[in-house]
Formats: sequence, C-alpha cells, structure tokens
Amino acid sequence: MSEFKTRAGSPYTPLYLTDINGETCIGCGRCFKVCPQGVMALYGVNDEGEILGIVTDDDDDDFDGDLNRKIMKVENAGACIGCNACARVCPKNCQTHVPADQVAA
Repeated sequence: MSEFKTRAGSPYTPLYLTDINGETCIGCGRCFKVCPQGVMALYGVNDEGEILGIVTDDDDDDFDGDLNRKIMKVENAGACIGCNACARVCPKNCQTHVPADQVAA
C-alpha cells in the first residue's frame, strides 16, 4: 500500500469511517453536516429499533406515526476520504474508524 502524505509531505494515515453504533447515536446530524463526501444518511427508527428508512430535509413524514428517533448510518463507505471530521464533532463517540492500511479494498 502506498504511503499517504499531507500537502507539506508529512506522513498521514487516513481514518475511514466503517460503522456507526445505532444504539448510542442520537441522530444529531453534526457528522452529516461536516462530511464533504456524503458518506452518511439519517434514518428513522421505530419503538422496536427497526430501521424505517431515510429521513430527508424536506420530508416531515413521521413514517405513519412510527418514528421514535433518528440515527446516522454509513450509506456510502467507499466515498469516505478519511478526514475524520465526523469523529471530531460526534458528541457520543459512536463511530468506528479504521486506518487506511487496515481497510480491505
């Protein structure tokens, strides 16, 4: 695997987002807002913990009254550039990041 470097030439290892713990995620959206690549999506969850579907900004649908809470999920892991911005803003530390040299292609 090639070595990653910053623009200044210093060694750098990207940390790719691979998972978000749905039990601890509060669906605040901070990670989504700072992600430059659209890696995550906000999902609705019912009382039983079942995923109802993607929640959109212009969608006030409460999934026919079944919406209990919202959580973030990794939607497009391959788009992650390893900037780790999402981890820096997450108040619950519910994300799993893996160094680039440990991620299978």
